[in-house]
Amino acid sequence: MKTYIIYAILAAFFASLVPIFGKIGLRDVNPTLATAVRAVIMAVFLVGVALVSGVTREPLSGRALLFITLSGIAGALSWLFYFMAVKAGRVPAVVAIDKTSVALAIFLSWLILGSRMDLKTAVGALLIVLGAILVAL
Repeated sequence: MKTYIIYAILAAFFASLVPIFGKIGLRDVNPTLATAVRAVIMAVFLVGVALVSGVTREPLSGRALLFITLSGIAGALSWLFYFMAVKAGRVPAVVAIDKTSVALAIFLSWLILGSRMDLKTAVGALLIVLGAILVAL
């Protein structure tokens, strides 16, 4: 099995725990505060992993830093709105709607990065959106 598939499965597993733990933790907490606390915990954890693994010695170009920064801001906004939605709504609906980001990322990767978009990929993305609508209803 290819390494990226194993990483993707692990990412999906740990991502599935986020709304569950979040919903429990958000009972009496403002979602913005919860997102900020979560971000600090993630930052400390990931800096520790980077230090232990030795990757902090690798240089970052200005362009790489710019796009990593933009990715971080987009991720922070995503998680802020995600926690607001989890606190206010039903977890299955929120998670399903959030996963339409997969279809949007497929479209944007075609539009911006020039990724291949064939009929199979387009239909798969459409099915993700339709599935999210069904779960959210």
